Amino acid sequence: MSRTCQITGKGVLTGNNVSHANNKTRRRFLPNLQEASLVSDILGRTIRVRLSTRALSTVEHKGGLDSFLLTTPDRRLPEMARALKRRLVRARAAG
Repeated sequence: MSRTCQITGKGVLTGNNVSHANNKTRRRFLPNLQEASLVSDILGRTIRVRLSTRALSTVEHKGGLDSFLLTTPDRRLPEMARALKRRLVRARAAG
């Protein structure tokens, strides 16, 4: 399982640890990922996703998973979120 947010695509960043003597060693900045179950009103079920805490806050601010995905442009979503968005659009058109 990769260390990327399935909703926003936020992933691992790299940088340097810099000591007092100005020695530089490489390090990784890991995103704060959490397993969460989000409710989809359109699909009528819960969806388990691995997302960052910032993404969870954003989803709640936008009014839920369905609202977040439907208002976010496709170019800003990773592939998993795009597939979920396509399912939402199909289900909304059918029902």
